[in-house]
Amino acid sequence: MKLYYAPGACSLAPHIVACEAGLNLDLEKVDLGAHKTESGRDYMTINPKGYVPALEFGAGEVLTEASAVMQYLADQAPGAGLVPAQGTPERYRVLEWIGFISTELHKGFGPLWNPSTPDAVRQATIDRLRQRFAFVEESLAKGPYLAGERFTVADAYAFTILNWTKIHKVSLADYPRIRAFMDRVAARPKVQDALRQEGLLGNAA
Repeated sequence: MKLYYAPGACSLAPHIVACEAGLNLDLEKVDLGAHKTESGRDYMTINPKGYVPALEFGAGEVLTEASAVMQYLADQAPGAGLVPAQGTPERYRVLEWIGFISTELHKGFGPLWNPSTPDAVRQATIDRLRQRFAFVEESLAKGPYLAGERFTVADAYAFTILNWTKIHKVSLADYPRIRAFMDRVAARPKVQDALRQEGLLGNAA
């Protein structure tokens, strides 16, 4: 399997999942501005959506969207426990978190990536994100990870997206449980491996 990624982008989440699951992945970095892979391929021929991640597997199959790629990778190593078994209530709780992170956190950062976003829109975006952070903060009172005692794909995703607060200078000072969560996840050996492989150890939480 080959994962196309950009350092620190949402593709970090499936990269972490693969490391935690003990899966061997080939990695190929993508220049998202130029739509070129590290080997010189036109990335648009791999993923016409133009963004990461993309996972090549099987006989030329390509899977995109971080939420789908994470679940696929986790299902390849069920013994790692990164996603609960099919049909269990616990699995749907993890999927509920994936949906929340995707729509309320991941997409919530969207306007902050655009340098031409007006200051008022930027502030409104941050205010909305803080409302979502407050929900995560409250949820983390129930356990060290989003779904309880065990690290799951949801935690890999949340860690990746919440790391963007440093890029955009959004303070987490009011969210001590989130800060502890970020430290806890960053300290995991397999997360360290993924960060190291992407050249991100100096930018980890």
